[in-house]
Formats: sequence, C-alpha cells, structure tokens
Amino acid sequence: AAAAAASHGAEDAPHSHERGPGQDHWSYKDRPEWASRYPDCGGAVQSPINVDTARAGFSPQLRPIQLSGYSLPSKERLKLKNNGHTVVLELPESLAITGGYAQQYRAVQLHLHWGSPAEPGSEHTVDDRRFPAEIHVVHYNTKYDNFEAAMVHPDGLAVLGAFLQVGPRENPYYRQILEHLYEIQGEGEEVFVPGFNVAGLLPANLNLYFRYNGSLTTPPCYQTVTWTVFNQTVQLSQDQISVLVTALRGDDDSPLQNNFRELQKLHGRHVLASFQTTLTSVKQMPPGGGSSSEAGAEKHSSSFQAGDVLAVLFGVLFAVTALAFLLYIHKHRSQTARLDSPTKSKVIYTAATTEENTA
Repeated sequence: AAAAAASHGAEDAPHSHERGPGQDHWSYKDRPEWASRYPDCGGAVQSPINVDTARAGFSPQLRPIQLSGYSLPSKERLKLKNNGHTVVLELPESLAITGGYAQQYRAVQLHLHWGSPAEPGSEHTVDDRRFPAEIHVVHYNTKYDNFEAAMVHPDGLAVLGAFLQVGPRENPYYRQILEHLYEIQGEGEEVFVPGFNVAGLLPANLNLYFRYNGSLTTPPCYQTVTWTVFNQTVQLSQDQISVLVTALRGDDDSPLQNNFRELQKLHGRHVLASFQTTLTSVKQMPPGGGSSSEAGAEKHSSSFQAGDVLAVLFGVLFAVTALAFLLYIHKHRSQTARLDSPTKSKVIYTAATTEENTA
C-alpha cells in the first residue's frame, strides 16, 4: 500500500502507527467495508491495478527515475516497525526522487506486501500475473510542507513499486531488513537498524517502468498517488521470501500474511510505459547487478522477442525475392510474346560460321 495518514493509522503513515478508536481501526479481513468507512476507498481512481502491457501506451516523455541520497551510512539508524499490517522502514527526508517526475519528491518510508507460503502476494499484477511480494517506497511532493499536507492533493504523493521474485541467491540489501524481523514479530514492536544503500532494494534498471494515477492501497485510500511500477523485478532467495511471509504476526496475533488489496478497476484510466511494451516483458534481474550482468539478463530475457523480429525480416526478404522473380518471368514472357507477334518482323539469330570464328 502506498502511504496513508498517520491520524488514520494506515500502514503507510510516515510515523509510528498508533491505533485509534472506532473507524480508525481497519484490517485486511474487512476490505469490503472500507468504502463505507473511508469514502475514497470506493472511488474511481483506486489502486492496485492489473497492468495490461498490450494496452499500455508508450510515452517518450517518461524519463529515467533518478534517486538522490539513497545510500545511507551505517552510522545512521533507521526505525523498522511492525505496525500490524506490514513492516515499515522509516526513511530520512534526505532521500529524494530528482528525475522521472515533473517535480521533486522526498521519501517518507518504505514497506512491503506479500502473500503466504501457498500463494503470491504482490498488490499490482502484470498481464494477470501476481508476484511473490512487492515493495513500495513512499514520497511526498516538496511543494507541500510535509507528508500529511501533501497526501490530500492530487499531485501530493509518488510511490515507487517493484516486484520481488525468487532468485538463485540471497539478496544482500534485503538482508538488512529481513534479519531483524524476528525482533519485531508482534504488532507495535520496533527496532533500529544501521543505514545502508536503500537503492539496492529497487531494480538495477530504473529506466523501464509503468506510470498511472491511483491511490493509497490502504485506508483512507486517498486518490493522490502518481504510481511508478518498475518493469524489472528484484530477486531474493527462497529462504528470504519464506522469512518475509512467515516471521511477523498481525494485529490479532495471527500470522501476518496476504496483506495485499484486491485489484481495482481502471475506470477509463490510461497506463503509460517508458518503453515499447510490445518488445519488452517484465524481466527477472539479479539485485543491484552491474551493467554487464544487466546486459546479459536483458539479452536472455529478450531473446524470444529478438527471434521473432529476425523471423519477420527473413519472411519479408523471401517475399521480396519471390516477387522479383515473378516479375522477371512475367517480363521475359512479355518480350517473347512481342517477338512472336505477326505485326513485327522477326529477328533471327544466326550462329557464326567456322570461317568467321577463325578470321
């Protein structure tokens, strides 16, 4: 879920979660009741959604996402908390999005959504595919004084979302969070963790992404989020995914699992892409990989599409060659027909005689 108001106790609140009385308490089990208690949850600009890559429109105006201040020194301490809905890592405002959006956005916090050992739990899906988990990094527009002031404005919030996938090795960046989960198993428990390169939690390639206007995915569901959902996945080991989906307990002391909202209808909204989606599919790439490994993975994941393009080119060349041959045959036959016509004198080729050859 993207960020939500601290006063409403949503999991994306920038500060510690405080349970409020009455309508301030919500849970994933009562999702059908959200709209009756939080009107925006029943709006027409809600998140998450399914990204249909065939219908996503390429927009060359979508520039690469640029981050600033994301690499934090280990001496800095970050609060990691179980708020009963998810695990939240609070971020200093020195982290910012400085490219890819029309304005600058400051970071507030990040959190995760996941399923269970039996099923995946990303909030967004791509071509109806759901991934094991999803990370959301929440930011607010710097034109407003703070997160609470920004979240009620249409351009107030920006959330970076990325899918987590099972890979062959442990992800060292996610270890910075996952190794502390057993210290915050119960709701409201928190621990301070050393700073690290938070950018490592996101895909290595920030150039390829989908963009759409949506909402917070938890109450109060404010429709003020400009979403960036990256095309490249982040890989964690199977053990790391297992820790994520089993380590925490929720607000009723049961396992904290399946903390994702159901998909919402587009209601006429358009999903844009920073790349040509017909030639690129969601990629599974190693975490924090360098340019060489990234290029190799790009080549591997795009091999099917490249083969399709070559097949089409060879088909076109074959068709052109066949057409040229047919035109040649037709022209040759036309010339022969003209030579045989009774209205024209015949030209007879006579071979040279032996004398002419020896002369």
